[in-house]
Amino acid sequence: MDSLQHHFLIAMPSLKDPFFAGSVTYLCEHNDEGAMGLVINVPTDMPLYELLEQLDMAPEEELPELDEPVLQGGPIAADRGFVLHTPVAGFSSSQMLADNLMITTSPDILTTLGTEQAPEEYLVTLGYAGWTPGQLEQELLENSWLTIPADTNLIFDTPLAKRWQQAIARLGIDPRHLSYQVGHA
Repeated sequence: MDSLQHHFLIAMPSLKDPFFAGSVTYLCEHNDEGAMGLVINVPTDMPLYELLEQLDMAPEEELPELDEPVLQGGPIAADRGFVLHTPVAGFSSSQMLADNLMITTSPDILTTLGTEQAPEEYLVTLGYAGWTPGQLEQELLENSWLTIPADTNLIFDTPLAKRWQQAIARLGIDPRHLSYQVGHA
């Protein structure tokens, strides 16, 4: 099996699951034990500053960068936070995913957001997407997903509402030409 770690899963138009329809998922891990990823283009109704206020971690002044929405990272553990960010050392629970990307699950990163100690670029999700062994491979065979190598520009520099279209465009495909019907040629 070739690992799809550090790739994007792009939902095909035929994928009707209400959580994943129109989604782009960054795969943090993919191996014989399954896969784990974060949806990077589905916002919650909660801005980041509101989440920080609920956790008593908000800076004293409201900062524009904290107006960004918290994202719905996936349907599993929706009360648990994940921060996908550019590399910064020193957090108690971080893992390098690629040369230019880390994931942190410990709350100590939240206290840095909006300060000079914050990662240069980051996004915060609640929950994650997970697949049991063989499940993602089966979904790929069913044409539920397209895959491309991950690119931090899509994660951090592309507006949320354009991430799915931009991901598809990187394959050289016009989304209007994708079929909403599932099948095999």
